[in-house]
Amino acid sequence: MSKSKLPRIAFGLYNLLWTCAFPWLRLNHRLAEGYRQRRLKPMLPAADIWIQAASVGEAYLALEIIKTFKIERTVKILVTSNTRQGIDILNRAVADGNDLTPASHVTIGYFPFDQPALMYRAVAAIRPAAMVLLETEIWPGLLQALKQHNRRAIIINGRLTDRSLNRYLLWPAIWSRLRPERVLAISPADAGRFKKLFGPDRIAVMPNIKFDRVASSAVSPDHSNPVKKLIPAEWELTVLASVRRQEESMVEQIMVEILQHRPQTVIGLFPRHLHRIQSWQKILQQAGIPWSLRSQARGPVTAGSVILWDTFGELMFAYQLCTAAFVGGSLAPLGGQNFLEALICGTRPVIGPSWDNFSWVGTEIIDTGLLRVAGNWQGAADLLLYDLANPPQRDEIINATLAYIKQRQGGTAMACRAIAALMEENLTENEPE
Repeated sequence: MSKSKLPRIAFGLYNLLWTCAFPWLRLNHRLAEGYRQRRLKPMLPAADIWIQAASVGEAYLALEIIKTFKIERTVKILVTSNTRQGIDILNRAVADGNDLTPASHVTIGYFPFDQPALMYRAVAAIRPAAMVLLETEIWPGLLQALKQHNRRAIIINGRLTDRSLNRYLLWPAIWSRLRPERVLAISPADAGRFKKLFGPDRIAVMPNIKFDRVASSAVSPDHSNPVKKLIPAEWELTVLASVRRQEESMVEQIMVEILQHRPQTVIGLFPRHLHRIQSWQKILQQAGIPWSLRSQARGPVTAGSVILWDTFGELMFAYQLCTAAFVGGSLAPLGGQNFLEALICGTRPVIGPSWDNFSWVGTEIIDTGLLRVAGNWQGAADLLLYDLANPPQRDEIINATLAYIKQRQGGTAMACRAIAALMEENLTENEPE
């Protein structure tokens, strides 16, 4: 069999696998929502720029690009996402209008299933002058359809782990055929991995767009902070944020340690997922730790107790008031959660040893003393107790954090210039003779 026939056979099998999977995908609770739109019923609208934002994090990156992108004419932008959470964030931003430039007309939709036949129809209808893939959105059906319709693609804020690279390299020849026109990666290491996958041409390093977004996400201090009414001024607040299921027993030990040594403190416990609230109620009850649900707290709570946050939207307010904070997803090998939110609110966070998801921030942030990494739960408890006994200066933390971020900003502007250049290339190449 000739090598030229192998990709055609592979994509034929890939197309067939999707066809067989559709009945089962419809039963998946996560994919059932938007299922018809994922099958292009109705068809997605035409757009000059198509941005694929996998979920919540990528949705925020897409909004940074949209509000920064400037061109002399009105631009139609289609943003797709794989998840309901991503769709909701994008829809709220469009309804708000705050994240849109006046010259942008933005449409939101679910990302189509990557069946080659579906993607061929999608690209034929949308006909984007630039296809923007955020972070690690590498879809063979989409990339093939873009090549078939002579449409150009760019990966922005590109991330690629060794594990993902090894999986893609099981068939390296296919990726050299499908390579995007440009890749802007967030680190030299990521750029090196993309070069192994796609080849060395037109791959560069950019500042992470997340640095542009972080500084604007802080909640300005004000007297209407709703958490204030729960914590009397003479008491301390310790925040345990974004706690994941796999580290709950370790976080329980941290709470026992803190309350034993600092009985005047109140602990704000923020599980990463609200479906763990009932499990935490049992854990606290069995440990003999007094607790109350945030949704039921109307006034000051009892010293030496835990506020179990069963509502959304108040973590930043809690960071503004707390004396010490731990950010979870880091004691177990889960990659960590967002500790920058604490810093921009003036709280110097403690995390566990697992923070690969935020390695893009740079190890220099540890050298500055803004971030402390504990090896285990006992180390985390010791650092939190130190902060409770020696409260850090909130303004100094904010200023140092903003200075650190400012030195690493500029990724959004660089991305927008690259998108504009790609659009121009595509329009020039596809204009009628």
